[in-house]
Amino acid sequence: MQTGYILFFLIFPIFSEGCCVGNRQEKRTGLQRDATQQHYRAVEGEMFIMPCSESVTRHMNVVCSRTGEGAEATSFVCGSEFPAEAKHSGKYTCSGSKLFFHLQVVKRSEFSLGCFQPEENSVELRVNVGGNISCPGLNCSSNTHVIWYKGNTNLSKPKRASCQRSGWLYLCQVSEYDTGVYYCDRQISEQGVIWTFRRAVNVTALPDKASYPPRIINPNGNITEKVELGRSHTLMCKVYFPFEKEFSREVLWYMNYDGNMENMILLPMEEPQQERVKFTEYKVIRRAIIKQVTPQHLNHRYTCTAGNTVGNSSVTIRLKEKIKVRLLSLVGYPVASLLLVAGIGIFLHVKWLEIQLIYRSHFQHGKHGKHDADEKEFDVFLSYTWSPPSAEVEGVLTLYSQRGPDSDEEACLSSIDPLNTEEDKSTQRPLEVLLPQVLEDRWGYRLCLLERDVVPGGAYTSDVVLAIQRSQMLICLLSADYLSDSNAVFVLESGVQALLQNSTFKLLLIWTSRASASLIQPDSPLPTLVQRALKVLPSLDWTSGKPARATSKFWRSLRKAMPDQRVKLVSLMQNQTHFILT
Repeated sequence: MQTGYILFFLIFPIFSEGCCVGNRQEKRTGLQRDATQQHYRAVEGEMFIMPCSESVTRHMNVVCSRTGEGAEATSFVCGSEFPAEAKHSGKYTCSGSKLFFHLQVVKRSEFSLGCFQPEENSVELRVNVGGNISCPGLNCSSNTHVIWYKGNTNLSKPKRASCQRSGWLYLCQVSEYDTGVYYCDRQISEQGVIWTFRRAVNVTALPDKASYPPRIINPNGNITEKVELGRSHTLMCKVYFPFEKEFSREVLWYMNYDGNMENMILLPMEEPQQERVKFTEYKVIRRAIIKQVTPQHLNHRYTCTAGNTVGNSSVTIRLKEKIKVRLLSLVGYPVASLLLVAGIGIFLHVKWLEIQLIYRSHFQHGKHGKHDADEKEFDVFLSYTWSPPSAEVEGVLTLYSQRGPDSDEEACLSSIDPLNTEEDKSTQRPLEVLLPQVLEDRWGYRLCLLERDVVPGGAYTSDVVLAIQRSQMLICLLSADYLSDSNAVFVLESGVQALLQNSTFKLLLIWTSRASASLIQPDSPLPTLVQRALKVLPSLDWTSGKPARATSKFWRSLRKAMPDQRVKLVSLMQNQTHFILT
């Protein structure tokens, strides 16, 4: 029996070639059976596909369930594949049709010696050539009539070039899509019952033999990789192998001492990673790790090799020290510079008024001072407001405004040295009284006082603006009452505008009551220009009743803040005033 089987296998290709020419199918002959009641037999452990009736499976899924008393509930969708087990034996009925069938799963041990050969259940075929598939156990039966299926498709009605002869299926040209499970049905009659013995064959389509050596994709040629000394470095080799069944896909890393290709040692490597990327090709990745890069590693070369039956491929790389350039340095510095410039721009935009006031108050007074002094009529425009005066203060004001600089009060003050450190009771007088006397009588500056030097009856705003323009400097004695007086605030605002327009103009603030001024809330809020100017303009603090040392410091600071050049009319006006009074 075995000898006949071998001879048939040798002679069959001759007949197969002829059947492919005409694509002829073997005439179907076999036992007649009831189409509604069928009996199937399967082998335990082999794949089995639940039979389907073509008339009922076009528009719906048919479920076949096992029936019978004491039977475990088991159901399958017709056309589904599953490994046959002994527990699947039984009678099945299918929903939506009159079809019912018996399934009997037999054990492998029940086969006679020589009728079961495990290798018959697995077949490998080469693509682009013809291939034979034999039905398992065919040599143990005299019935060679076999119907072949792939899945639930009957190959007796082929849509491709194939033919069936004596239980064999011949594929005229194998393709990669021929891989799968094939079923062969052979009818057996036992005690008047026709059984369909369904066997499964696992078919694997294999590519042609390799025709090219492995392709090393990474590293892409002989290159140099940058590394950091003292840190680990991974060498990766990515290779594409053509399919070869019996050849191991091996990728190795070697280190060549001092570049000597003959002095090579194998590097410690990780396990290779293999993946089938397409039908004819595999991808293999192999890594070697240098735990700590040293300067000696920079003198060596590293080679990745891969080979197959066609040939070998290799690439060699060298290591080069990487210059440490931190990403923060590359990105951070430009960003920080941009943010700094943007911040400075925003700051200048927001604080431009304050910057102008600071610059003009501290750095512009020395330019053209003498020339401007010749064009001015007053050295200082003194602006202040009176709090409700006491009797003593009223007397002083009356004397000063009516009797002139040669009055008894002035004679008294003329004996006072503002820079003297000895305490004097005159320092208890209000600054509104004391300051005009010191500036004019002791220091020789010409003051502009609204109540004295501006002719009544004119427009107040025009008089103030004109008086500021005719003066080298504006001094404002600030207090809570001053900031609550709209006329006084107008004088201060006009002075700030003059400072912004004239680089030689000077503006000084003297706080006579800073604490009370900080708590004042005027009926109408201060102009924005005034609010911002109060924060940056130069200022002095005066509080009556201070010790003589602190008072002396005030006068010294005031003297430094005064204009360097006096108007020429000062001496002339003083002489005129003295002549009139005498």
